[in-house]
Amino acid sequence: METPVKYMFLLAFLASMTITGLNGVVGTAYYYGPCGKHDVEKEAEKLEPCTYAAQHRRAPVSEQCCTVMEKKVKNPACLCAVLFSQTANNAGVRPEIAVTIPKRCNIAYQPVGYKCGGTSFH
Repeated sequence: METPVKYMFLLAFLASMTITGLNGVVGTAYYYGPCGKHDVEKEAEKLEPCTYAAQHRRAPVSEQCCTVMEKKVKNPACLCAVLFSQTANNAGVRPEIAVTIPKRCNIAYQPVGYKCGGTSFH
């Protein structure tokens, strides 16, 4: 009689682990942010070459900033999250000016009309 009880516990254990595992697989997409698996604050640090251009509307944009921005602009939701991040805020980035950088860099793909906070990309 002990053998069937052992198998029932084993079966119950395997069923619970399977259910837990499947919930983890299905639920993992909901744990990622706008930048996917990347941390928004770490992504904001990568835009350091753009700090001055993101503070002053008429400032020249460096080639290094344009290179970084060209990669970031492909995911406008991530770029928006980065512009409103605590790291960007501490650096003095003004999102309403920062959204003009892709146009100032003459980047071919620009998320024109994409709403980022209260401003949209130009």
